[in-house]
Amino acid sequence: MSENDNSSSDEVEADIESPYENNAIIQFNHILLASSFLMYDYYSLYLNKDMCMTSPQTGDKWIFELLNGNPVRFHNIFHMAQVIFNDLVCLLESKHGMYGSRRTNIREVLAITIFILGQNESARATAERFQHSTETISRYFSIGLEALARLSVDIISPIDRQFRNIPIQIRRDMRYMPYFRYCIGAIDGMHVDERIPVE
Repeated sequence: MSENDNSSSDEVEADIESPYENNAIIQFNHILLASSFLMYDYYSLYLNKDMCMTSPQTGDKWIFELLNGNPVRFHNIFHMAQVIFNDLVCLLESKHGMYGSRRTNIREVLAITIFILGQNESARATAERFQHSTETISRYFSIGLEALARLSVDIISPIDRQFRNIPIQIRRDMRYMPYFRYCIGAIDGMHVDERIPVE
C-alpha cells in the first residue's frame, strides 16, 4: 500500500466519525443554549430586580409624623395615645426582649405589630404602608407579637397566683359554693350571673 492508500483510509475514517461528531456538537450547542436561557431567567427573576418600595415616606418617617402630629390621627390608627405608645416601646425593649435592626427600629417593629392587629391588615398592605418586603414585615410582626405575649404574662395575672383562696363572690353565695368551690375564679374577680334557657 502506498501513501495514497493511507490517505484514502483516513478520509473514510473521517467520514465515518463525522456524523457522531456532528451529533455531539449539536447536543453541546443545545445544552449551551438551554443553559444560557436558564441563566437569563435566573438573572431576570432574582438578580435584576426593579425597586418596588419606592415611596419617600418610609414606615419610620410615617410613624414620626404620626407621633408628632394630631393625637386623634394617631389614636385612630394605633388605638392608643402617643405617650402610651412611647412608654410601651421602652417597656417592651427593656423587659420583654423586643428588638429591631439597623433599618427597622424598635418603634417601627411595635407599629407594624399594632397596625396589623389593630387594623386587621394583611402583610402585603402593611408592607406597602411601611415600605418593607413582606418577609421583613412577617419577621418583625413575629418579634413584636412574641414581646407582647411576654408582656401579657406580666399584666394578665391573678392576684393569688397559687389560687389558695376561694373568691368571695363564690364563698358568699350558696348557689355557687358547692359547685364552684375549687374554681379559680375570673382573672379580674368579676363573676357574671348567667342562666341557661330550659329549651
